Formats: sequence, C-alpha cells, structure tokens
Amino acid sequence: MEVVAGRFEEGLPRLRDLIHGAAFLALDMEFTGLYSAFPRNNEPSLFDSPAERYLKARESVQRFTVTQLGLAIFSNENPNKYVVHSYNFFLFPSTLGVTDVEVTLSVSSIQFLSHYGFDYNKFLKDGIPYMNEAQEKMLIQHLLVGSWKVSSAQDRDVLKKAIDEVTCWIATAKEEETMTLQDLSGYQMFEVQLVLRQGLQNVWTQPLGDGKVMVKKVSPQHRQLLEDSPYDCCQKELILLSARGFTNLFHTLVKVKKPLVGHNMLMDLMHLHDKFYKPLPESYEEFKRNIHNLFPVLIDTKTVTKSIWKKHQFSRASNLLEVHRVLCSSSLNPKDPTCPVITLASDCSRYAEKNSPHEAGYDAFLCGSVLLKSAHLLLCRSTDGAVEADPSFSQYLSVLAEYLNKVNFIRGGVSSINFSGEDTPSQHPPVLVVHVQDWPGLNARQIYQEFKALCRFDVRQLSKNQFILLSSKFKHVRLVLRDYRHHPHLRVSIYRHWRHSPPVNCLLQVSGIVALWSLLAFVLGGAP
Repeated sequence: MEVVAGRFEEGLPRLRDLIHGAAFLALDMEFTGLYSAFPRNNEPSLFDSPAERYLKARESVQRFTVTQLGLAIFSNENPNKYVVHSYNFFLFPSTLGVTDVEVTLSVSSIQFLSHYGFDYNKFLKDGIPYMNEAQEKMLIQHLLVGSWKVSSAQDRDVLKKAIDEVTCWIATAKEEETMTLQDLSGYQMFEVQLVLRQGLQNVWTQPLGDGKVMVKKVSPQHRQLLEDSPYDCCQKELILLSARGFTNLFHTLVKVKKPLVGHNMLMDLMHLHDKFYKPLPESYEEFKRNIHNLFPVLIDTKTVTKSIWKKHQFSRASNLLEVHRVLCSSSLNPKDPTCPVITLASDCSRYAEKNSPHEAGYDAFLCGSVLLKSAHLLLCRSTDGAVEADPSFSQYLSVLAEYLNKVNFIRGGVSSINFSGEDTPSQHPPVLVVHVQDWPGLNARQIYQEFKALCRFDVRQLSKNQFILLSSKFKHVRLVLRDYRHHPHLRVSIYRHWRHSPPVNCLLQVSGIVALWSLLAFVLGGAP
C-alpha cells in the first residue's frame, strides 16, 4: 500500500496498532544516491576497516536522502501463519521552521529507480516530512521565541500574497468580520497562520480544510481568550506532530523493540540514525552503540543466506528477488506442512499479483519472507527434518541466534558488523604484491586495468614500484599467480609483511647500518 503525506496522519493510529502486535518487522529503503563521488576515492574497498568504511558511508548518507521507505509488518495471527501488511512510504525532508535541507541526486540512482517505475512526483510533491532530534530542537526554539522563518522561496511568495490580502482587508474591516485565504497546501497552512498571528495582534486564524484558512478581526481581549483555548490548531504539540511526520512512526518502531529485518541493511541503519534520530556521529563505535540501543535485535538476511549457501552448497543468488525464488522453489522446499504460510493482508494484496523489484514496500515484504523461509530451512536441518507442527517464531529466532545483530559488510576487512559485540575479521585470500620492472610511471589505476580483464582486485600502492592486490576470491589469487609467473615486467608473489612492508624494510636497513657501524667501531677501536 502506498502512503503519502495527505494520508499519513489519519493512518498513524492503525499503523501503531499493527506494529505493537507484530512478530517482527522488515524494512527496506531507496535513496537519491549510494556512494558520493566527493571526496575522491570514497567507494568501498577490500582494504577498508569497518571504521574507515563507516566514515566513507557517513559522507554519502549526509549528502543523499531517503526517497521511499518500505515497512512490512509480519503478524503471527494464527499458528505458523503470518499475515503481512506491507507499506510503501514516500518521504521528503521537513521544511517547517528548520534550516533548508540540501538534497543531492546521483544520476545513476535516478536512472536506476526510474527504470523500475519510481514516481518522483510523489516523492517531491507528496512526500511525508520527517526530522531528527537536532532539527526538532531548532523548530521548538522558533516556536518558543516566535522567530518564525520560512525556508522555501515558493512558500515565501505564498506568504507575501496572504499578508498583502489580509493587511488590505483589515484596514476597513470591523471586529468579528472574516475573510478566507485559499489555495494553501501542506506547511503553508501553518506558516501563514503563525506569521499573521505574530505580525497582527488583532487577527485570529482557523483552518477550514481544502487549502483554506479563515481570518477574523478580533479585539486583544478576545484574542487572548482564543490563544488559551485547548482547541487551537496552532498549538505547539500539533505543529510538532505535523512537522515530525514519519519520525512519529520511527519513535514507535524504537519503542516496541521488535526484531528488525533487512537485506544488506548497513546503509538503511545509517539513514535511520541520521534522518530520524540524530546526525551520524564521527565515532564508528558510538554509531554501533546507538543503533543497538534503538534496535536490540537486528537480522540481516544477506548474512543469513550467505551462510546457508556456504553450509548447504545451494546455488548462489545475486539479488533479493532471486534469493526469494530459490527459497520458494519446489526442489529446495518440497511440500512441507510445517513450513510457514505467508499471506498478504487484503488491503496490501498488490504484491501478491505481480513482482515490483526495488519498490521499497515490495522488497521489505521479500525480506521478511526470506527470513521465515531461511529460518525454517535451518530448523529442518537442525532437527533432521523432524520439525514439530506449527513452529513458533521464537524457535526460528533460536536457530538464527548466531546471525543476530550481524549486518553484512560488503567488500571489506570484516564479513559482518556485530552491533552487539566485537567485529570478527574475515578470512581473506592471501594478499599479493606486484613488483614492477622496466615499466616506469605505472600507477594504481593502470595496475587495476591490467588485472581487470582476468579478475577483480582492489589495488593500493606500496612503494614507487610495488603495489598490493586484495581479492575476495581464492581462485582469483591462484589464477594471477599462475598466469603472471613469467610476465616480463610484473613479478607477482604472496605478500609477506616482514619482507615487503616499507616500514619494516626501513627498520631493517637502519638496524643493518647501526650494526655495521658498531662492528667497525669495535674492530677499529680494538686494533692497538
């Protein structure tokens, strides 16, 4: 089901009820970009430690924004039957009383989403607002001191027109007379009322719906009574509720502490932190602590399925839709009466009729389904197929215990980020060192291009004529060692720290010189 700004507030109570009653929640996001080109060399590398990768990704998260957030709510309403409410939220940064937000667009991401039918009009015109705690504090400060500032140029034009109309009318109007402002939308309804009340002490305002605001001329005494009324639509709490937008639902997600499921979900978690909680900290460890406090149980289906493929020798799948197809195939999952039944709710049935890859709500639904299928497969393997009827979700969690809070880490120094403990280094193939002979001016980019035709390596320059290569596959290492054994200009060997490290070589050279001078001094000093 698609949810835009106009339908969000009225649907919020039902969403909260569904979340409170859920067994678990699955989440997916689409962004205006993934990895920023600024600063240079910001792309992920196998050489990255988790802290280095976090700082790279932090740059990107601060530049790009969320266009769409998918939330699939899996409710265990009957034994072993899961009813899914899958929602597709279009989001757009809040502009009410906060500093204007800059949004960066990546051309490749725009083309990618457009190819899959993403509706940018809904994102730009009907996106649900949101804000983090820092932005909310700024808005509260504006409300307390009455220093209201309109960020949008379009809103400023609308506001100027409204002020001109009211000031012309009020000069001749009598007390209790009214006029109506029309064609207001979204935040303009709040902004026009707040600015008029702040600038004119003898007016009162009230929204009429359909983009209309009633303006009434009143006495100062009557104005004071109206301001103290509990029914004033411009009360601080109501303005904050509207400005927070989707952040209100984020607070519910944090409060219920349900297991949160994603697929390759590191960037999703970083955007959740930055957009709805607090700006991302510089410290990687602080980020981990914050996320674990917000969501104590995380399950990344990429981490789970990667392990399943290795342990049980299944054919690998390159994306979430393929993973889902493999797990639903009859060869892998023959008719099993204990297998969980997954049904889409009647008001969210569109995904039962057709595939919608890279639509956030659909991917969230796939993600939760993959989790249940994977957990059931693991449970069958752990009991040699003797699974009792109607296994509970807590049983599934128990067989997933080793994967909890371990989020997949793409091409880096660890295989996953452990949000509830220390990260475990991944088992990479041996590092290779390339020694260049009689090929002056060769740089890391040219080395990369040289090996690209054969296999994929990440390259880093070690010294003037030495480069180190790092791959994620053992077969690539074997291939390069074999094919470059007799190359006229490139000598490839396995990297040995004591032999190839420039600091170690420098230390050995200095030690050698010191030892030589000591020997000479001893020989010459003892000659007489």
